[in-house]
Amino acid sequence: MSSPPPEGQRLFFALWPDAELQRALYKVGRAIAPPGGKPMATHNLHITLAFLGTIDADKRACMEKAADAIHLPPFELALDCAGYWPRPQVVWLGCSSVPETLRTLAARLNAAMAACGLTPENRPYSPHLTVLRKARRGPRQLDINTVHWAVGDFVLVQSLTLPEGAQYQVVRRWPLVGQM
Repeated sequence: MSSPPPEGQRLFFALWPDAELQRALYKVGRAIAPPGGKPMATHNLHITLAFLGTIDADKRACMEKAADAIHLPPFELALDCAGYWPRPQVVWLGCSSVPETLRTLAARLNAAMAACGLTPENRPYSPHLTVLRKARRGPRQLDINTVHWAVGDFVLVQSLTLPEGAQYQVVRRWPLVGQM
């Protein structure tokens, strides 16, 4: 485990697909994306579980300890639909049926945020994988060929803002091996 610099790091927990699945998801995203917008880089594709924001070393350690205590089983995620949110101008892939294990994982991370002095999300959890930003309209189609994802872990990710855009870097990984 590496220590964050004193000024903090911009962090979030996520489901992180392997490179092969990222390429498959990118391909599906490009097939449904309307013209224009900014496609997410293949290596940045993920599903956010909990956004922590810019936090210091103590809050990161608290969140990592909380993540260490999460024991849930692996699960299958079926990404089978697409959608559009006009206000953030985002085209996304999602699942029509959210596995209970995924809901539990996100809920436990958000509960840990409150316990660690962070502000958790107050909206209901809506898992999605952003494929296009700055989209002026929704996807070409809402139904997609289902992409199956065998989820076996979750990760802590650092978001770096670079001149060429956001770069995400996995800084720690937790396996899903427990029981509900």
